[in-house]
This record gives sequence, C-alpha cells and structure tokens, in this order.
Amino acid sequence: MKIDRTVVKALPLFDRMSDEELDKLLAHASSRRVPQGECVFEQGQPAVSFYLLLHGRLKVTQVTEDGQQIIVRVVHPGDLFGFAKALQRSDYPGTAIAAAESLTLGWPTDLWPSFVEHNPRLAVTAMQTIGQRLEEAHTRIREMSTQEVERRVAHAVVRLARKAGRKEERGIRIDFPISRQDIAEMTGTTLHTVSRILSAWEGLGLVEGGRQKLLVTNIVRLSELAEGFKDHP
Repeated sequence: MKIDRTVVKALPLFDRMSDEELDKLLAHASSRRVPQGECVFEQGQPAVSFYLLLHGRLKVTQVTEDGQQIIVRVVHPGDLFGFAKALQRSDYPGTAIAAAESLTLGWPTDLWPSFVEHNPRLAVTAMQTIGQRLEEAHTRIREMSTQEVERRVAHAVVRLARKAGRKEERGIRIDFPISRQDIAEMTGTTLHTVSRILSAWEGLGLVEGGRQKLLVTNIVRLSELAEGFKDHP
C-alpha cells in the first residue's frame, strides 16, 4: 500500500524534511495494516525491521524469566519502535501487539545506520526515545519498589490520559481499548487488585469504566492520588 507523503510529513519527526528527502526515505519503506490483537513482531524474533507507527496504538509486552507478562511501553502515533540495532541487539526484546487497528511503516534493519546518518533529526529523535524509555523504566522500577499499588495504578492511568487522552464533555477518554488486565500488566499487580481500585474510583467519581474503555472524569484528583495525596481538600 502506497503511503501519502503528506500523512508522514504531518508528523513532527518529518515536518522539516523536503519532499525529495521524504520520498527517498519512503522509497525503502513498506506499510502494513495491523488488525487489533495481531503482532508486529514477537519477543526473541530476529530484528529484521524497525518501524514507525502512523496510526493506532501498540502495546509492547515482555515475558519475564518467571513467566509473568508485563506491558513495558505503549507506542503512540509518530513513535519509532523496534529499532533493536540501536540497542546493540539482534533480536526484539519485546512483543508489539496492536491495541487498536494500526498502520505501521517498516524499514529493513540493515538500513538503520544509513537512516540515522542521512537524517540527523531522526537520529536525535531515536536517542531521545531511548532516553525516554530508560527514564520510564527507571520511574516504573521506582514506583514498584516504593509505592503502594493504588499510587502505581493512578500514575499509569494519568500517563495514559495525558499521552492518549481525548477530551470529552465529561472528562478525558483514553482513545484505545484498555482492559483492567492491561493496567495490571503495566503496574505489576493483579487483575483483582486493579478491579478493586477502579471500582472504588468509580464510586468516588474519578473514572468511568466499561469493557475495555476508560474515561477519566477527575484528572486533578487522580493526579493527587498518584502523588500520594489521599485526603480531599
């Protein structure tokens, strides 16, 4: 499927590139529609391509040595992902699954050195992405080591609302299907615990749930919970 150059140029990562530069970049790219629930790649597979998400949402999961599945990252439109070569890896460290129907662009991994050499802004963005992922990993490790479960869940929901939220009349809608199990895998806890916490929040008017839907109705109070402020003013 041919990708319209204007779709790519609308992304901040590419908006300063000339049409000629962009056409050269896209000449080596292949596009793919990924239905909800399908994988772009799986943990441990040879890293034959790296990707850009044009549309949709992906969740990147890892299975730990003890067999626990955790969600390590949510990929948003405009994000680069799967660039294992930049991490000095020959395989993918996680599995990228479409949380909603998605559209990706992929390039052969062998092109990564040329990709960053001829596109300094992309190289900087890749480094920033790696830095952000490390910071997010450190933050989550710190949260799991030092914070009670309710604060961890609040942090996860607030992050989702800020990165993937769509404002509505009654609050902020997380604009892709998100289950309570997903939130449990993001926060290192159990489905039962997340269900109990979200049910309590619904009773307080902080969120509204549903089957794979989440509406944050009081982002200010939820942010306070994330920071450890339990009492109402």
